[in-house]
Amino acid sequence: VQLQASGGGLVQPGGSLRLSCGASGRVFSINDMGWYRQAPGKQRELVATFTRGGRTNYAESVKDRFTISRDSPKNTVFLQMNSLKPEDTAVYYCTAKPYTGEPYWGSGTQVTVSS
Repeated sequence: VQLQASGGGLVQPGGSLRLSCGASGRVFSINDMGWYRQAPGKQRELVATFTRGGRTNYAESVKDRFTISRDSPKNTVFLQMNSLKPEDTAVYYCTAKPYTGEPYWGSGTQVTVSS
């Protein structure tokens, strides 16, 4: 499975960005899709996930600001990020978890929130 993310960039505090991630390859093996992020000097952390069955899970720090959605026929997952804060600055990684085995990771897209 290959994952290609896009949509990162520089935005002012309070602004919005939308990340997209498309999967290709053995996509029939994918169960969950989602996003993690890693800020400088910090560990990679969960942002949000979306299961094939439609359940979502969010980190407490992004609830009510971020929305994850998924277009399963197109094997694409989106992350709508609103009310962005400087602490949201990180490299955002798309991930796809198969029914068995280790998750797949995209190459990451930089999100910078700064005035």
